[in-house]
Amino acid sequence: MPRTTDGDGTPVPQRLLAAATRLFAEQGYDRTSVQEIVEAAGVTKGALYHYFGSKDDLLHEVYARVLRVQQERLDAFANADEPIDKRLRGAAADVVVTTIENLDDASIFFRSMHHLSPEKNKQVRAERRRYHERFRALVEEGQEAGVFSTATPADLVVDYHFGSVHHLSTWYRPDGSMGPQEVADHLADLLLRALRP
Repeated sequence: MPRTTDGDGTPVPQRLLAAATRLFAEQGYDRTSVQEIVEAAGVTKGALYHYFGSKDDLLHEVYARVLRVQQERLDAFANADEPIDKRLRGAAADVVVTTIENLDDASIFFRSMHHLSPEKNKQVRAERRRYHERFRALVEEGQEAGVFSTATPADLVVDYHFGSVHHLSTWYRPDGSMGPQEVADHLADLLLRALRP
């Protein structure tokens, strides 16, 4: 049985994911070998295959871990006891901040999603759809309540916002003029302005 932690107590799966994320970001998924990942993580191939069935599973987990956090946070915003415009704005800003905080993961995924097996690809699409549907439900709730305009269909509003979010990895730089929260506030405000009756 492989060791579950190293000397500093870091669990092996986290070490493998950290190494894979760094290498995928630097070299690309298709140019990174399993051997390079295990060497960077300081484990054996047996340890990798104990926790992840394949390199494909590592790629899936790189994205899935971010999406899980984002889904939990979106659910919290959606379920909060606050006005709909405040809940939507919070959710819209949060997805920007959490994407920027995990920019390598997001950028790796959007560059490499086509390398996933058909089964994993289908699974990821279902997970993303669940997130987008929950977000869209907030827009629809506000539209039905008369708080948001119905001039633009909710689907298009959601696609507009997430197009901006998915594009962050192409231009956002940590050493740039705006921090994550500032970018998030601007994009969330744009979304709310677009929905103003």
